[in-house]
This record gives sequence, C-alpha cells and structure tokens, in this order.
Amino acid sequence: MTMSLKEVYNSNVEIRLDGIVLKGNLCIPQNTKGIVIFSHGSGSSRFSPRNKFVAEILQKNGLATLLFDLLTENEDRIYDNRFDIDLLTMRLIDVTQWIQHNDITSDLLIGYFGASTGAASALRAAAFFDKDIDAVVSRGGRPDLALGHLKKVTAPTLLIVGGRDDVVIQLNEKAYQNLNCTKKLEIVPRATHLFEEEGKLEIVANISAEWFTKWLNK
Repeated sequence: MTMSLKEVYNSNVEIRLDGIVLKGNLCIPQNTKGIVIFSHGSGSSRFSPRNKFVAEILQKNGLATLLFDLLTENEDRIYDNRFDIDLLTMRLIDVTQWIQHNDITSDLLIGYFGASTGAASALRAAAFFDKDIDAVVSRGGRPDLALGHLKKVTAPTLLIVGGRDDVVIQLNEKAYQNLNCTKKLEIVPRATHLFEEEGKLEIVANISAEWFTKWLNK
C-alpha cells in the first residue's frame, strides 16, 4: 500500500528467513517515499549508537529506516561470520526482499547505508538488485571488499571517509574509480575512522540525509 500513515510507525520487528529470525527496528515517518536499510560493520548490531544517530537524522528528514542484526546471536558468537561478506550480503538481500513484500513498505524506494565492512555487503546487494536499489551511502566503508561487483552498481553512490583515515581513503579512491554509476567521494576534514570527533558524525548524518532525500524522493 502507498504510505499515508497519520503518525510515525516505530516498531521492533522480527524478520523470519529460512528457519532463522533476525531482529530489527523499523521506523516509518508520515508520507515517506523511501526507506534506508542499514548494513552495519563487523561486531556491531542494530543497537550501534552511531547508526542509530544517523537513522534519527534520516527520520527527521522524512525517511524510513530499518536497523537490523545481520546475524543471529548464535551466529555472531562465531567470529569469522562477522567478516563473511558473502553471508552478510545474502542476509541483506533476503531482508531487502522482505521489505519489498511487506504491506507497509512495498511501495517505498530503497536505499542502503553501509558502515565499515557493511558497505561491502551493501554494494554487493545493490549490484544484485540493479535498479531496484535507488541510493547507497558508505560511511568509513570498505567498498574495496566488493571490488568485483562495483561495475554492476547502478544506484547513485556516496562514499564518506574521514580525512585522517588514510588507508581507508586510499581504498575508497580505488573503489570510486571502479564505480560506473552516479557517484561522489566526500572526505570529512579532521575526522578519524569512526567519526568520533565532536560534530563529525553529525556532518556524516546530514550529508547522508541530503543524498538519500535527493534520490529517494522521485
């Protein structure tokens, strides 16, 4: 159904996929046209304070958000699973299809926000879905881990990196050269990998909100 909620929908959800249950939080502002699905980095979860902060800014800009755990609690106990990009990509694909078939989200344009290694799964999933994904943002991401998939990404893609995150800047510059879609590389001055410096994460959130608002309001 087309979104025309009279109030904000904010709910904890259980996403059932092939015998497992992934937990998440789905927030849908009134009359939104787009939803941003978060793909967090290794060792993180739907409770990530950084991703929750970004999600709140996106919600204030009229965008729906889904924060969810890519792994079950048992799976997360196996350290290697946190870096299994193939597994994480398949989970993101499955959850995206859940969004596409959910009654209250099926008409929404879809964007991905990937942080750290989560950016690799976001870009791989974007390549899989082609034009069904409308925007991607990578925050301090490792898009180089999706290098073989980048040329297939058609969604407008924004790469955000801290100005003091030298190695990750180089990895993002390499990835940027391999993207054939509408793209932008934004370097936040004097910010480190996690954007922990005062005001830096807010800059990331506002830049992301501007990008998603542009591409998820068609």
